Amino acid sequence: MLTSERIKRRAHELGFDLCGIAPARRHPELDALPAWLDRGYAGTMTYLHRSAARRADVRRVLPTARAVIMTGTVYNTPRPYSTDGRDPSRALIARYAWGDDYHEVLGRRLDALVAWMRDEADGPFDARAYVDTGPVQERVYAQHAGLGWIGKNTCLISPGHGSWLFLGEVLCSLPLEPDAPGFDRCGTCTLCLDSCPTGALVEPRQLDATKCLSFLTIELKQTIPPAQRASIGTHVYGCDICQEVCPWNLAPIQSADPAWQPRPALDLPRLLDLWRMSDAGLQALLDGTAMVRAPLTAWRRNLAVAIGNSDDRDAAAELERPRDDAPSLDDPMVAAHVRWAVERLRAPALGAGRAPRL
Repeated sequence: MLTSERIKRRAHELGFDLCGIAPARRHPELDALPAWLDRGYAGTMTYLHRSAARRADVRRVLPTARAVIMTGTVYNTPRPYSTDGRDPSRALIARYAWGDDYHEVLGRRLDALVAWMRDEADGPFDARAYVDTGPVQERVYAQHAGLGWIGKNTCLISPGHGSWLFLGEVLCSLPLEPDAPGFDRCGTCTLCLDSCPTGALVEPRQLDATKCLSFLTIELKQTIPPAQRASIGTHVYGCDICQEVCPWNLAPIQSADPAWQPRPALDLPRLLDLWRMSDAGLQALLDGTAMVRAPLTAWRRNLAVAIGNSDDRDAAAELERPRDDAPSLDDPMVAAHVRWAVERLRAPALGAGRAPRL
């Protein structure tokens, strides 16, 4: 007989660190999405508006769903936090993006889990698996599957694993025994809200994505508003600050999984080393990682802003150097950010360390 406990054991064998079962119902927390969208916090992520109705209940995605199998996978590796002391010549990249593309790696593991379940089940059942790709409010179901709770930084926090977790799920029609939901353990702590460099965490568990460095460097494909560029610092893809300051991540579990170890060229890379790469070289570096989500023009834009915030005045000449191996530099948006960076580097008494708080 296929039970919840057997599924959890198999999930661990396949490389998942956490696994729990949530009932496939409309949990109260799911109803917060429409109000969040109405506040304009999604910015240009219009796909969230289009899929809002389906995100309200997984049974609108899989009508026969009775259970949601939630998995959590630790991606933290033994590297220092960006808040431990920053070298302004180094590019800051979100920890989850250093290794292989988690969509692909975990997608294969979930497929293997579902295949095993079909072999072990007494009869046919419906199932649909996602890794951060479907219209599912994963953190809500992860909380109701007992994996942890949604912290004030909006991340899923596990009491035993911290928040460096990839989430994945299998919606299925099996009548599985659910786990007890997780409960809030943030207490009175507000370190994540206090540390956000742009004030994107407007209140506990409320993220204004339009101010978030992850949105500005990944989701936003157009011009970064000038007033927000200094606050980006040297972040070129995402931001981990609200997780790095979290007390639950002070002594986190570290993964030895080769999939999550940083690729050599992404292990605290120098900004100018990335900038000097040809478009072909930069694209080759990003291939196979989750960072293919951002086009090359967005990468060049981000690098230009980060170099402009680096205090390296000699870098201005490098930004202006004519090149024939990087057609992305001819993009008007990229060119505008390069001009901003050059002007910033050549202006007196400017520095990334004194970037204004917005």
